[in-house]
Amino acid sequence: MAAPMRRTLVALHRATCSSLKNAEASLDLRHPVPLYVPVRTKKRYFVPPAAGLKRKQQEDPEAAARAAGLVFRQQYFERPINISCTAGIFDPYVPPEGDARLSSLSKEGLKQRTEQLRQSAASQLAIRKIKEHDPQFTSRGFAERAREIFIEAHGALTRFDKEKLHSLVTERGYPEMTRGNRYKTISWRFIESLEPPKVVHARCPDMVTKGNLYGQVTVRMHSKQILAIYDRFGRLMLGSEEQPKDVLEYLVVERHLVNPYGRWRLHGKIVPSWAPAKDPIIKTVMIPGPELKPGQEFEALNYEVPKPKAVQWNK
Repeated sequence: MAAPMRRTLVALHRATCSSLKNAEASLDLRHPVPLYVPVRTKKRYFVPPAAGLKRKQQEDPEAAARAAGLVFRQQYFERPINISCTAGIFDPYVPPEGDARLSSLSKEGLKQRTEQLRQSAASQLAIRKIKEHDPQFTSRGFAERAREIFIEAHGALTRFDKEKLHSLVTERGYPEMTRGNRYKTISWRFIESLEPPKVVHARCPDMVTKGNLYGQVTVRMHSKQILAIYDRFGRLMLGSEEQPKDVLEYLVVERHLVNPYGRWRLHGKIVPSWAPAKDPIIKTVMIPGPELKPGQEFEALNYEVPKPKAVQWNK
């Protein structure tokens, strides 16, 4: 029963298809291209690695591109260059040992004096070059000017006036002055000069090209100052606001001589090898107190600070 019915349906299907084809041919009808909707396949949890992928990762891509006839574009690692100041101190001044403590009439003082006179020939030549670009430059007047720059720069540092500090300090000296002072309070005062400042060293180097001159002058300054540094919690870390100290410094002031708008700015300091060590930073710690009950007052006189327990350190 099922077989004859199937034959009948197949025959009807073929007849219908042939009649439709004849009708399309007579009417010249064309059906559009059937639309296939992509169906997401089953998710694969394991993706097999590509053949030879390890070898391809290890080989040099530039060599492979060169073998294939391709040209790699050259990469330039550029760094910004600042021509308004130099990157260091040229031929730094070597302070004589025992400066500000030895008398010029003593034997050691006379030796230092003769050594300074012998080394002053190069400084005189540099001063002549500086005067060609700065006619108002004089050794005595410049020492006073350098002291004013020093006082103004440190005053701007205590106020955190960045614009004023940039106009008084070079791009090399600015990071050295401001490093580590973000969360600190600085109290600084200039009391007096124990000795008049004087120019002890001068150099006029050129950089990048010949004729691009920079003037570097070292000024010896012996003064009395007050310095106190507080941390972000208001605790004293270094110095004192009541006790002034005698400070002997060798300041290096620099100017780009070729630039007509250049200014003399603080470039750095020279710290001699024989200088005494700096005072250690005072670090404060919190001592745990007793546990008080509500309404109970703390009696400092009757409280004993607990001693720390002995700890065995192993190397």
